[in-house]
Amino acid sequence: MISIRPILVLSLAGVILSGCASKTEKTKVTESQEVTPGTQEVSPNIYSLVTYNVGVFNKSGTNTSSMVASMMTELGAQAVSMNELDSCTTRNPTFQIGDFAKLMKGWNYQFAPAINYKGGKYGVGIVSSPELKIIRKGCITLDKLDGAEQRAMGFMEFEDFVFCSTHLDHRSASAQLAQAGIINTWAKENYGNSDKPVILCGDFNAYPDSETISFMKREWRIISPLQPTFSAKNPTNCIDYFMVYNNASSRVSILQASVPTVFSSGDVTVASDHLPVFMKVQIAPVQVLN
Repeated sequence: MISIRPILVLSLAGVILSGCASKTEKTKVTESQEVTPGTQEVSPNIYSLVTYNVGVFNKSGTNTSSMVASMMTELGAQAVSMNELDSCTTRNPTFQIGDFAKLMKGWNYQFAPAINYKGGKYGVGIVSSPELKIIRKGCITLDKLDGAEQRAMGFMEFEDFVFCSTHLDHRSASAQLAQAGIINTWAKENYGNSDKPVILCGDFNAYPDSETISFMKREWRIISPLQPTFSAKNPTNCIDYFMVYNNASSRVSILQASVPTVFSSGDVTVASDHLPVFMKVQIAPVQVLN
C-alpha cells in the first residue's frame, strides 16, 4: 500500500481559460467563480452525461471534432468529459476544447492542462450546455512520480452536482494509485461534508479488478457499466468509468447507462480509439428535516 501525502487545496480568484496552478510544495486548485446563466429548461434533476477519450480528435488521421460533436448532440448530452486534448501544439495548432465548445453551439468549457507538449499544452477537459448553471470550475494537477507524465483533473460545479474529468497514468501502477489518492483528497477536502453529489469520470487506464479501481471503490460508487470501452475497433478492455463520491452517492439514481457503439451521426471506429460512456442520472432533492 502506498502512502498518500496530505494535500492542501487553495482557491485562486479569477477566470481561468486554460491553465492549472503550477506544482510547488502543495497541490493547488485553479478555479474560477463565474456563474453562467441558464438559457433553457431541463428535466428536473435529470442529466445526460458522457465521458469520451477523444484522442485529440485525430486517431483516424482526420479531424473528427465535428463528428464527435454530432454524436454528443445525438446522445442529448448536457455535459461531456473529454480526455486527450491539445491546446495550440504543433500537432494540433488550435485550442481544441474551445473549438469543440463552439461546435456545440456556444457551450461552456474548462481545460485542465497536464503537460507542456509540442509548443502548447495537452490534457483533459469538460464542456457543458449553457442550461447548466456553473457555480465554479477549475483543475488540479496529479503528480507524475514514476509514471509516464503528469496528469490532471478538471471540474465544473453546477447547482445540483459536481462533474469531474480525469485521465490517469498508463504506465505505472504506483503513480496511478497516487494520482487517484490526490483526487480522493481533493474530493474529501472540498465535498466530504457536502450533500452535493460529486461525479468523477474519464479514462482510468485500469481494469475493473485492478488495484486502482479497488482503491477508488473505497470512496466512490461505480455507476457505469463494466463493458469494454477500448479499443473502439475491437473493444475488449473496460478502462473508462463513471463513479460517484460517497458523500452523497445515495442521491444519484441511474436511469440509463451504456457504452454506445452505433450512431446515425458518426462512426465510433473513426471518431476515436475509445468508445464513449453515456449516463442518464437523476439527482434526488436534499431531504430537509423538520
